[in-house]
Amino acid sequence: MFSHNEDELMAWGEKLGALLQKQDVLILTGDLGAGKTTFTKGLARGLGIKQMIKSPTYTIVREYDGRLPLYHLDVYRIGEDPDSIDLDDFLFGDGVTVIEWGELLGDSLPSDYLKLTILRKNDGRELVFDAKGHRAEKLLEEFVNG
Repeated sequence: MFSHNEDELMAWGEKLGALLQKQDVLILTGDLGAGKTTFTKGLARGLGIKQMIKSPTYTIVREYDGRLPLYHLDVYRIGEDPDSIDLDDFLFGDGVTVIEWGELLGDSLPSDYLKLTILRKNDGRELVFDAKGHRAEKLLEEFVNG
């Protein structure tokens, strides 16, 4: 998938957000400024969230209310010390969890999640998805074919 601008990136996020269910986990990866938070803004729209979405870089976690709660985490600052935050509250809660820089969590990641890598290209962003687990595979299939 490809996005030429922020509006398209948000539209992809909104499409995915409309499909999300309780306890879905999305891992976002990409260089600084690649569009992880922009994608999450669209995802929030798909969840019916009206609040302004901000990067959780300095707060680690931001929570938003919509059709489902959205737990937006940025684990870059906690590095490879996932015990510094209680991930279970988010991963097994009543909402959807989006983790920027989630690959840093390694073995602390759940067994079922959808990973999105956002790659900068000259004229936009390439979106590369990787499904880990049954629910993530089903979600990705629905997203691509729906």
